[in-house]
Parts: sequence; C-alpha cells; structure tokens
Amino acid sequence: MDIYKVNDIEELIRDNTYPGRGIVMGTTPSGKALTAYFIMGRSANSRNRIFTEKNGEVFTEPFDASKVQDPSLIIYAAVRTYQNHLIVTNGNQTDTIYDGLAAGESFTQALTKREFEPDAPNFTPRISGMITFEGGLHSYEMSILKSVDGEGSACARYTWSYPAVPGLGHFIHTYVCDGDPIPTFQGEPERVAVCDDIDAFTDSLWRGLNEDNRISLYVRCVDPATGAYTERLINKNA
Repeated sequence: MDIYKVNDIEELIRDNTYPGRGIVMGTTPSGKALTAYFIMGRSANSRNRIFTEKNGEVFTEPFDASKVQDPSLIIYAAVRTYQNHLIVTNGNQTDTIYDGLAAGESFTQALTKREFEPDAPNFTPRISGMITFEGGLHSYEMSILKSVDGEGSACARYTWSYPAVPGLGHFIHTYVCDGDPIPTFQGEPERVAVCDDIDAFTDSLWRGLNEDNRISLYVRCVDPATGAYTERLINKNA
C-alpha cells in the first residue's frame, strides 16, 4: 500500500454512487490555492437545490421553493470569507466558524460548539475546511465531526493541518459510499492531484460524480499573493 499515492479524483470517485457532500483543498503546481465543494442527493428534498454566488459567498438554495420539505440541513452558506480566511463547509457551521474567527477563536475552537447532523440513523458528519492566506502564501485545515457509534451517543472530532505543496490536494467527503444507514467517512482526507487548469479540474470532478445523484459543484482558485480568484459553478438544476 502506497500511503503517499496521489489519486486522480475522477478515478477515485467514478465507481462510488454516493460519497455525499465533499470538500477538496490544495495547491496547484503554480502555487495557487484551490478549493472545491460539491453536494449530492438521494431524496427529492435534497435534490431540489442549486448553488448561488453572491458577493464572493456561495449558498445552497431551493431550485423550486414550493417543493421544500425541511430546509434545516440543506439550506446554508457553503463558502464565506473572513479577513484572510476562506471557509468551506457542508452546513451552517460555516457561520459558526466565521463568528468564531470574529471572536478571536481558531478554526478548531469554533467547531467545538458543533457536532454531527441530527439525522438518525445516518448521523451525517459535518465536514469543514479553511484556507488561510498570509504573506503571499497559504495553508489549510480540514475537519470532520462524526458520531462515535451507531446511536449518536457522542461526537468524535478530527482536524488536519496542511502546508501548501504544489500539485497536492486533500479530499474529504461525508460518506464512504451509499448504504442504509449510509456509512460515515473513515480515516484521513484522501490525497488527490490538483492542476492549474480550473476548467479541467472542474470537469474531471463533475464527471466523476454519479450522474443520478450529483446536484451542484463549486470550484475556486485563488492567487495567494493578490487574492484574485477564478471560479466555476455547475448546477444540475439549471
């Protein structure tokens, strides 16, 4: 087993019908910061969503507001910026991290206020990432909050910190694969290749996601020296 293998993300997820929601963070070969966030859905309520971008922030919103059944776990800010930090998460803990940073807390400290989602029997993990820009460089942190058992009796908390390594990214997602209940992600974030071509990366990730279950994808590439960025957004419900 090669623990340092760098995977092609399309190949990694191509045969997985349901990795759930996923975050990629990493560094392009030229040194830019790259992040991606995608959502998938099995139920009509989960599939009734789109991503919208407003003033540099990304939100999940209903595609058809008349069909929304329960907005509590599916409508939230997925991407926000606080000063020199770019926050990406799979739920409303985006706001928890933002508010924690504003109060002088760290990424990890802010997330101590949260735990996995209350959606028994799945107990969907909360996954989060944050890129920090400083001195023309960047680094990033990733987190998962998940149940310690099948009863949701307590929350296990894991955080990883990564330097910027050109060409290398890390990928974390909510589920191992489809199931009933759906099995929670295990282990460390997976190592994936990151390229300089944002269109190629976006297309590869979107192709890899199961066509029936994929919903939306957002990708951003940031120049850490200037803060300038390019972005791509795909909605299945267009």
